[in-house]
Amino acid sequence: MQSSKYVCRSCARLLKSTSALPRVGVSKRCITSANKKSQDVATATKTTTASEVPPSSNKPFEAPYITSLGHASSDTSRHLLRPNNLFHPFSRSPSPDIRRRSEFMKQHAYCPHPSHSRTRVIDNPYDPENRKPLPESSSPAEPPAHVRFECPDCGIPVACCEEHWAEDYEAHMEICDTLREINEDDHDLRSGRFFNEFQMPGVQRDEEFLINFSSWDRFLYTRDHTAINDMRPMRHVTRMLTYPVTIASVLHELSPYTHKRGGRLTPEGLRSFSAMRYTLHPPRQGGDETMKGLRPRPPATRIFVLGARAESSLPRNVWMQLPICFERQHFHVVFVGPESMANRDDEFPLPQRTARNPFGRIVEDRISSHMKMSTYVDYFHTMHQAQHFAPYDPYFDVFVLFHPGLGHPASRHEWADTLPQLLETKCPIICTGYTEWDMERDRQWVHEQMEGEFDTLLEPGENLFRSLRWDLNDLDPVDISCGNWGVWAFRGKRYEAEEYGEKDAGVMVSE
Repeated sequence: MQSSKYVCRSCARLLKSTSALPRVGVSKRCITSANKKSQDVATATKTTTASEVPPSSNKPFEAPYITSLGHASSDTSRHLLRPNNLFHPFSRSPSPDIRRRSEFMKQHAYCPHPSHSRTRVIDNPYDPENRKPLPESSSPAEPPAHVRFECPDCGIPVACCEEHWAEDYEAHMEICDTLREINEDDHDLRSGRFFNEFQMPGVQRDEEFLINFSSWDRFLYTRDHTAINDMRPMRHVTRMLTYPVTIASVLHELSPYTHKRGGRLTPEGLRSFSAMRYTLHPPRQGGDETMKGLRPRPPATRIFVLGARAESSLPRNVWMQLPICFERQHFHVVFVGPESMANRDDEFPLPQRTARNPFGRIVEDRISSHMKMSTYVDYFHTMHQAQHFAPYDPYFDVFVLFHPGLGHPASRHEWADTLPQLLETKCPIICTGYTEWDMERDRQWVHEQMEGEFDTLLEPGENLFRSLRWDLNDLDPVDISCGNWGVWAFRGKRYEAEEYGEKDAGVMVSE
C-alpha cells in the first residue's frame, strides 16, 4: 500500500507536462436533445493562449480539429466548410487545389473586354470573342491581357482590371450567378462532408417495379435513390450519372424518345433501336441459380465508348447503374481512346503490348456478374483495320461518343478516318454535345463528310438526362457548359435489295 503512493521522477515530469495541455470544450452538439437544435461545434472550441503551451514542447501547439461528430482530431489540414460558408474567392480559397486553379487561370485566360484584340480564330457566332476588333481593323485595340481581377460577386477572375470589369459588367451579369454556383459547388466537393447522394442503390427489389425515364426526379425515385432535397447534391449526382443514364434512356424500351410527334425518334431509329431492345429485354425463361435452372444466355451487349476521357475513370458503382436498368442482359463496356487511361496509371499500370495482347487491353471482369469493362489506349480505326472487334452485330453492338468534337477544328482530323468505319458497321451511334452549337457543329461536319451515307436515328435536341451542374473552362472564364447537354444518334445507311423474278425481268426488258 505504501509503494502505491510513490511516484518516480519520470512519471512526475510526465504528469506535470500533461496537466498543462489545454482542454477541449464540450459542445452542445454532442448532447442529444429533441428540444434544442445543434449549434456549431467551432464556437465551442476553446481559444488557446500562449501561456497554455507546455514549456517542454519544441513545436507550437496546434488546436485540435473537432469533427462533425464532436470528436477531437489532430488533422488540422482538413477544412470542413459549412453549407453557409461555401463561397470563397478562388485566390483566397481554403482549398489548395482551387488556389492553384486560380493561378492557372491568371496565367492562361484572357480578358474578354471588347477593347482587347482577338486571341484565337472564331468559329462560333455566340463566342464573346466576336466583340473584339479584327486584327486588320482600323480602330486601335489594346493588346491581349490575362485575367487578374476577381469579381466580388462570383469570386472568379474574369477581367484584367477592375475598370474593364466595371465597363463590361452588363455582359458579365448574364453568367455571374452561374459562375457563383460553380464556385460554391467546387468548394462543396472539397468541404469534407459526407456525400450521401453518392450512395448508389443496388438491384431493384421488385423486378416488376418499372423505371421512369421522363425526368431526373422520377428516375431517382423509381430507382430507389436516397431522397435529395437540395439542388446542390442533385447537381453533383447528375454530373456522374449523366453518362450511364443517357445511354439507358435511349436504348430502354421505356425511353422518353418516341416516334410520336415531338418524340424526335425517326422511322429508321425505331427500326434500329427496336432490334437493340429485343436483345436488351429478353423474355423470361424460368431460370435460376441452381443446376436445373441453368439456361443458355445470349451474347453480351457491347457498348463502345469512343474518345473516352473522364467517363472512363468514373466509379464503377456509377457504371453499374446501366446493367441494373436491364436486369436480364449482360454488358461489355469498351473504352477506346488515347486519353482513356489519363491520370489512372497508379490504379492500372499500362501492360506491355505482346502478341497475345497487341493493343494493351486492360480488363476489369470482376465488377459484377452482369458487366465487364475493357480499356484500350489507342484509336478505334487502328483496331478496326486489324479486325480486332469484328464481327459487329446491330442487335448487340452500339457506339457512344460523349462530347467527341467531330466538327471542332482541333479534333476533326482525328475522326476523319474513324467516321467511315463506324458507318460500315451499321450499328447505332449515340453522340452528345456540350451545347446546342457544339452538337449542331458535329452534325453539320458529319453531313459534309458523309452526305447520303448515313441515316439519322434520333433528331438533335436537349438531353433529358444532361448534367445539372455547370462546368467552367479554365482557359476562358466566360465559357460555361454542362455535360451531355444534347443528344442525337445516327448510323450507316442500309440499302434494301429487292429481287425480281424472271417474269418481272422480262416485263422490264420489254418495256
